[in-house]
Amino acid sequence: MTITLEQAQTIVRAALEHGTEQGFNPLTVAVLDPGGALVALGRQDGSGHLRPDIAVAKAWGVLGLGMTNRAIAARAADSPEFFTSVATLAGGRILSVPGGVFIRDGEGRLLGAVGVTGDLSLNDEAAALAGIAAAGLVAETGAED
Repeated sequence: MTITLEQAQTIVRAALEHGTEQGFNPLTVAVLDPGGALVALGRQDGSGHLRPDIAVAKAWGVLGLGMTNRAIAARAADSPEFFTSVATLAGGRILSVPGGVFIRDGEGRLLGAVGVTGDLSLNDEAAALAGIAAAGLVAETGAED
């Protein structure tokens, strides 16, 4: 099971709209399937040219390690050598800050992940949550624990 293009586009659109409504800095949103392939990407005017890579890295990291950004951050704090090694192996596509969120269906099956960047990390995450909710799907950030 994987996220559909329509669901991914809804997440991108709703996340960007949320950021605009909240007055966030320009955002970039990337939605990946469970294998880490890009399904949809949106970049607001004024969002920096590295933002697509950062958004993908936020989503790709949670998928690649199978853990939330919060769990990645805890692991990085406990073992900086591990995080540095994993980030190197992943070609820099792992970040330890909020903004990468698992996307699940109502039964808890993994459909993919979304990465949002451009504002404060918790604001990025809030935009991701708004996008996922708009698509009628379930977010997993690690804050639920």
